[in-house]
Amino acid sequence: MSDRSGIFSGTDPFEIARAWLAEAETSESNDPNAIALATVDSDGLPNARMVLLKEIEADAFLFYTNYGSAKGREIAASGKAAFVLHWKSLRRQIRVRGVTSREEGPKADEYYASRSLQSRLGAWASKQSEPLASRARLMAEVARVTAAHGIAPGRPPFWGGIRIRPLEIEFWADGAFRLHDRFQWRRATLADDWTIARLNP
Repeated sequence: MSDRSGIFSGTDPFEIARAWLAEAETSESNDPNAIALATVDSDGLPNARMVLLKEIEADAFLFYTNYGSAKGREIAASGKAAFVLHWKSLRRQIRVRGVTSREEGPKADEYYASRSLQSRLGAWASKQSEPLASRARLMAEVARVTAAHGIAPGRPPFWGGIRIRPLEIEFWADGAFRLHDRFQWRRATLADDWTIARLNP
């Protein structure tokens, strides 16, 4: 695109996304890597929630979750997900839609081991998205798994990474009089080259 310049310039959308996130890390006071993750249930009803993006890889976006959670089950059923990264301080956002796969190898083990002990034990204790009788019941389960797994718990088999490989990435930046700048990178399959288009605000 001849009129792409400045913050939109580059030939690799993942490099642009990493650059925007790095800039946001200096201006956003809380969780600049927070994404609004969207999935759909078996009836096609959308779900959205905030999760933390943990890595922008060479060709994908990676976060971690309990696979038994609502989002984990919905992603497993559809094989698709979408998210928005929004930075109020920068007046920018990135929208992503794509196909998913699990990260259950050494990278997931390494990230799990990097979390605090309380968070690692919490991953074992929480039956995420399931009904909970009381806070006391949850804390009793934390005590039980602490006794069972000790101070060096391994990664639960039901907990790991979700990798989103995008078919669409849109970069949005605020413009005067709501004449925003929008550039969409799009491909029909993961094997295809990107097509880049400027979109109307």
